[in-house]
Amino acid sequence: MYTDPNHIRVEDPGQIEGNMVFHYLDIFGRKEDQTDIAAMKEHYQSGGLGDVKTKHYLLDILERELAPIRRRRLEYEKNMDQVLDILKKGSEKARKTASETLNEVKKAMGINYF
Repeated sequence: MYTDPNHIRVEDPGQIEGNMVFHYLDIFGRKEDQTDIAAMKEHYQSGGLGDVKTKHYLLDILERELAPIRRRRLEYEKNMDQVLDILKKGSEKARKTASETLNEVKKAMGINYF
């Protein structure tokens, strides 16, 4: 780590360990991305590959993952009655599960008075 002129601690240039961009690339990169990610790591460590390029690549990968979610959200936005129905059914299911779990806990603790 070193301190830049603004006194902000940043990773050493070329360091992969602890570099959050590469950490996220490892997490969100798909199997087909692994060759490119490995090549970027090697290039980054040897110098000549800047943070901007790696961050743009990460943004592309994240956008690929988020785009379908955003499209689904826009579709759900058009039918709020369906959204409310989904939420209602989910809440009912959660209440039932929570009630069953609470009953099991009370029984295990011997405080099942009713």
